[in-house]
Amino acid sequence: MNIAAPRAHLAQRGKLELIDCDIHPRLRAIDDLKPYMSQRWWDYLQTYGSRKRHGFAKGHPYPKSQPSDGARRDAWPPSGGPPGSDLGFMQQQHLDFYGVDVGVMNPLWVGSSDQNQDLSTALASAHNDWQIDLWADKDARLRPSIVVPYEDAAASVAEIHKRAADKRFCQVFLLSRTAEALGRKRYWPIYEAAVEHGLPVGIHVFGYSGWPISNTGWPSFYIEEMAEHATACSAMITSMIMEGLFEQFPTLKIVVIEAGFAWLPSLGWRLDRAFDRMRDEFPHLKRKPSEYLREHIYITTQPIEETEKPEHLTDIIDWIGWDRVMFASDYAHWDFDDPLFAVPPQWGDEKRAKIYSRNARSVFRF
Repeated sequence: MNIAAPRAHLAQRGKLELIDCDIHPRLRAIDDLKPYMSQRWWDYLQTYGSRKRHGFAKGHPYPKSQPSDGARRDAWPPSGGPPGSDLGFMQQQHLDFYGVDVGVMNPLWVGSSDQNQDLSTALASAHNDWQIDLWADKDARLRPSIVVPYEDAAASVAEIHKRAADKRFCQVFLLSRTAEALGRKRYWPIYEAAVEHGLPVGIHVFGYSGWPISNTGWPSFYIEEMAEHATACSAMITSMIMEGLFEQFPTLKIVVIEAGFAWLPSLGWRLDRAFDRMRDEFPHLKRKPSEYLREHIYITTQPIEETEKPEHLTDIIDWIGWDRVMFASDYAHWDFDDPLFAVPPQWGDEKRAKIYSRNARSVFRF
């Protein structure tokens, strides 16, 4: 590692604070969760394992281009374990190297949508204890997310109430592919609990719904999986708006993580056009769909769309709102975004400061 690089990075970024809204801590092994699970559920997990909501006995239902869930090749800790599992190495390679002031932890593949919903509840709770004990207690820069068993709304609400008193938890955390569209009323108790505690709801792409991400079957290639995140999240946001979620919870903030964002303006335009002609179907909505979208939806930069003409990207963010975009690195995945290069210097310090930290401080109440 080039020891001069941190100085160059920090000097070019200047005095701008850096909040990274998407850092992925990993278990070294499933045994990491044993101290946080009852004997009953630990024995169950060892004997029967988990049962994800897809038809494959093991692994992901799509091909991956990299080992260990698409990790950077240089992110494997010398001490062993998968990328993202060693705090000391994460500090050296990412937190200290880039001068990260605050990092939001988003644990993936935690079993929070297992077919056995009671097991999901046990796994979600164990991951929350694990985030505190092995990460947040050891580095105050790292802020945990409340992992919930989101297919069980009552259990999710109980977990939110249990964790919200610890102000280090900064958001309620879901994955984007759920058994039903996330605007459906079966999920509303989760949003209600989040609003009650003043927490945003972070929704990261991936997860297991039991259905292929496309509407015509399982994809053959990894790039299909990545490209479909935009359409999957488009349907998710449309569901939230049209079901009346934001009328019911006018202070709710939704953070869409790792889905890109260039598709948001066209979604808003298309919904508005259809809404003008079909307004009688939605008497519960008081405003145009794009107004709910621009008020309640926040997005992260990674993966940022790199338009052929830089001004096109600026136009997109102008429509979304410069106060709605937050920096994310996606550490330690292969498509990681370097904090120096992800936010163009020509945007100016005011807009860059919003993206690097100010927007996140407002949304997460840091």
